[in-house]
Order: sequence, then C-alpha cells, then structure tokens
Amino acid sequence: MMASRSTGARAGIPKVLVVDDDGKIVALIRAYLNRAGYQVLEAADGLSALRLIRAAEPDLVVLDVMLPELDGLAVARLAREETDIPILMLTARSGLSERIAGLESGADDYLVKPFAPSEVVARVRAILRRSRSSSSPARLQLGDLRLDLEGHVLQRGAKAIELTVVEFDLLAALVSARGAVLTRDKLMDAFNRDLEEPVLSRSIDVYVRRLRAKLGDDARRPRYIQTVRGLGYRAVRET
Repeated sequence: MMASRSTGARAGIPKVLVVDDDGKIVALIRAYLNRAGYQVLEAADGLSALRLIRAAEPDLVVLDVMLPELDGLAVARLAREETDIPILMLTARSGLSERIAGLESGADDYLVKPFAPSEVVARVRAILRRSRSSSSPARLQLGDLRLDLEGHVLQRGAKAIELTVVEFDLLAALVSARGAVLTRDKLMDAFNRDLEEPVLSRSIDVYVRRLRAKLGDDARRPRYIQTVRGLGYRAVRET
C-alpha cells in the first residue's frame, strides 16, 4: 500500500502527473504547466499512471477518463484507496452523469474537453491551494517568529507584529517552503486570498522590503529572509 502524500516533505517545485493517450494534448498541457513553474510527469495509459503515482508521488494528477489498459475512473478509484493525491479529471463528455461518475470516483475537479490550457493551469493552482490549506499545520515557526495561520497573526515572543494580508501570506509561503528558493512567480501563486488588485511579479520586491522593515531584518545579514540573486527568496534556515 502507498503511504499518504506529504506535500511538506516535497516543498519546492510541485510535481504534476499528466495522463492522456493523446500526445498533442499532453505536450500542450506540459508546456503551460512548465511555464507556470510546475514539474511535469507523463503517462499514456492507466497502468503506467498508477505506477508513477506510487513511485514518484506527484502532488497532483491531471487524468483523462478515456485511457487504454485502465480507464481514468478506475485509476482514480484505485489511487483513492492508497493516497489522498488531488485529481483533476479530463473528459470529452459533458453530461451530468459523466461528471458525477468522475467526482464519485475520487476526482477533486472536472474539466470538459475541449479546454483552454490556461484553464488547466488555473484549476491545478486552485486544487493545490486547497490541498495545502487542508494539510498544512496551524502554526509555523521561523527563528523566534511564530505564525498562526488560522488567526493570521505573527508574533515574536508575546508581541504581535502587524502585517498586511499580502505580507503575511508572503512570509507564510517562504516558511512553508522550508528553505527552498521561491521565485517571484511562485510567490504570487501563494497569495490564496481574494485581493482587490492582483499582486504583480515586480511588486514582490516591494512587499519583501516592507516585510523586512517590519521584522527588523537586514538584507545584508538576513535573519529571516534571504535574497537569492537571479532566482528569488527563501527563508533563512537555522544552523
């Protein structure tokens, strides 16, 4: 039996398994997911998909219903017996009965062909956010800082440090990555709240500067947030 996934143990680049016997569809989805910062694994039939789920432990599966060897509904049911991996089901059939069958087999979401590849990326992001939210610890620690994720409160000792929603989510994303470098694009994906205006990639540096100022962190001798030139940022791990 396969152990339950542990997304925290694989903090860094999420792995997405794309399962479809149409090579053109796989190539298109792979290109868009790679561009969005995801690592992509591929399978063209149901049995190969199950083997990869067990061996590679991807963070999410994009799974076509109509597959050789073993169809997608059977793959989803078997995977659900062994793991809680999120599943985005793809199908050419738009009927209600097909949608219900997909969801009852264990799929987390359902997308009907033809679809825009950008919508696949959006669904993958949304599902992974929900998965991280439900499996993440209620509190995070970075040095002498404590983050209460449910209360959205940052404390140093008994003193609370006032942060904006974006500043808190930025810090939580860095701490959750456990020392892995997060690019600006990945940090934008971490803001899982409905904001009045979207956070742009070029704005990340501004938010980091504001966050450092509130934490009393020196960019030249960082205690909490380290700049990795040409890549992005990461939380400073204790040595």
